[in-house]
Amino acid sequence: MPCLLMVFSPLADTVRVIHRFSDGTQKRCLWTFGFHRRRVLRCEWDTLLPNDGRRPVTWQTLDIGNHDTGPATAIDKRIGRLAPISTANAASGRDRVAAMKLGLVWGYWGRGMPEGFVPLTQEAEQLGYDSVWTAESWGSDAFSPLVWLAAHTERIRLGTGIVQLAARTPTATAMHAVTADHLSNQRLILGLGVSGPQVVEGWYGQPGNRPLARTREYVEILRRVFARDGYLTFEGDYYNHPYKGEGDTGLGKPLKIMTHPPRADIPIFIGAEGPKNIAQTVEIADGWLPLYYSPFRPEVYAESIAGRSEDFEITVHTTIRVTGDSDEERAEALFPTKASLGFYIGGMGAKGQNYHTKLMARMGFEEEAHHIQDLFFEGRREEVIAAVPDKFADEISLVGSPERIRDRLAAWEESPVTGINVGARSVEELRTIAEVILG
Repeated sequence: MPCLLMVFSPLADTVRVIHRFSDGTQKRCLWTFGFHRRRVLRCEWDTLLPNDGRRPVTWQTLDIGNHDTGPATAIDKRIGRLAPISTANAASGRDRVAAMKLGLVWGYWGRGMPEGFVPLTQEAEQLGYDSVWTAESWGSDAFSPLVWLAAHTERIRLGTGIVQLAARTPTATAMHAVTADHLSNQRLILGLGVSGPQVVEGWYGQPGNRPLARTREYVEILRRVFARDGYLTFEGDYYNHPYKGEGDTGLGKPLKIMTHPPRADIPIFIGAEGPKNIAQTVEIADGWLPLYYSPFRPEVYAESIAGRSEDFEITVHTTIRVTGDSDEERAEALFPTKASLGFYIGGMGAKGQNYHTKLMARMGFEEEAHHIQDLFFEGRREEVIAAVPDKFADEISLVGSPERIRDRLAAWEESPVTGINVGARSVEELRTIAEVILG
């Protein structure tokens, strides 16, 4: 991946850079830095040069203007994080920043809109968080809150994590996505997924069988709508355009979405847990949203993600809590994670048909997973949390002192994971996490 090389002053908030294009022309822009000056907040193209929407293909020359000369620095083109590089390698661009993107998770609502919904998201954007995520189950929907956040932010990417496939037809989801992408200035990430049969059949009133085949057809229809290459026709086992089947009038006709999608390649991420589902996600999607991920057990997913492309994203929802060094403090910080694990592994699905239980078993905790589920169905809820192994909760989280978190973060950065999403609920928490993870 090409890098931008510049001289960066620790005292400067901005740096003026010259971008060279493949046709030999140049354009100047002003980079503005955010929290601790380690993340690019925006790039303002110089008004003296034409702004024709092109993107630079090389990042070679620099002009620091009146700024003091400081240490050589590299900016990863995709991530935009700053880190010192060696003077010897600066000119060649051989050094590259290895950085983890950070996201803010709101999930789905409880009784009402979460406190601080807009201001905390705005703070996350200023701190250099890459994305913010909403979700849906059987309460608030995923799109409406995201559009509200789009109206109050400028740069942060906006992800649905996840939209339920059973909640809408593929074309209805495509309409939501295209509209949200327009309103957000092309910042949408369309995260999709399926719940277990209890939710799919119990709340959405849809059949819950064969989720892989349904997902493949669903994504293919979305791609065709976004491309807008022609009138939509599709004949699948689960979706048909025009509809043909019981109750049809024979009057249906192929249609093309009226509103032109801002992008034909709106990124599609899929929440997947089973090995086959993950492998299919790598094949048909742009990113994967794991439920649980342990960088210390790469063999669990290695085969399923082996065929991913270079720009495929893996974004993990996890817990980051900064504590002291004692075991007691870490145990207290892990309690919310263990409570969540107990609920999902124990109760979010039927016996023999709980994706979360099966995943924990594949991750090396089979006996514990089935014991948690047994306790849950026996109504022994207080024992469920205690039955979740600390080791498992710790592996899928980043908990402890800043030094311990940075040390364990190395395993995440060496893994295929490209982003970590956190559920911070205060300005202080957002800032602490940004400082520890982003530097």
